[in-house]
Amino acid sequence: MKIAQITLTLSLVLFGTSSFAKLPPPPPVDPVAAAAKAEKDKAAAEKTKVQQAAAEDKAVKSFQAVMKKAGKPIPKPTPIVVAAAPPPAAAPAKAAAAPAKAPAAPTKTSPAKK
Repeated sequence: MKIAQITLTLSLVLFGTSSFAKLPPPPPVDPVAAAAKAEKDKAAAEKTKVQQAAAEDKAVKSFQAVMKKAGKPIPKPTPIVVAAAPPPAAAPAKAAAAPAKAPAAPTKTSPAKK
């Protein structure tokens, strides 16, 4: 039984991989269509952001209404701090102009007496 399963699996794998080799290459990308698709994706992303903001506002208002109805204090929102952008990397010309410091020569010390 196991030999039949292994044989079937191997034949399916070989058939599957050989079918990919016979597929034609994709057609070349049209620059006009690519630009139109990029604009469409950008508009869809902006629409999604607006919908997300509206859903978040609705959820917050609902939460506050439930808390108010239950007679519980409404917690104040926690401010979110955005991390500052890292400073730009040093220019390679400055790094190349600075001479490399030679490592300090090791000093000999006498072994500790017992």
